[in-house]
Amino acid sequence: MATKKSSSSRSSRRRYSKSASKSVKSAMHRRKKGTLKRGKSGHGGTVKSRKQAIAIGLSEARKKGAKVPRKKSSSRKKSTSRRKS
Repeated sequence: MATKKSSSSRSSRRRYSKSASKSVKSAMHRRKKGTLKRGKSGHGGTVKSRKQAIAIGLSEARKKGAKVPRKKSSSRKKSTSRRKS
């Protein structure tokens, strides 16, 4: 009988810790209340977007040291500037 090791090991592994999901949850509640602010010091105004609230929650969890995957790097390719002379 063949067993699927890869799929079962993938499903059992948690990508985000429980504390990370708690911080995202609290960020979502703060967004609903209107107290979640943009920017480093919170001077950028209130957050309207759901995706932005999730990103803020995850970055707060990263700062606390929770298990959160690394941010994806920019999809833009680094190109060297070439000049014609």
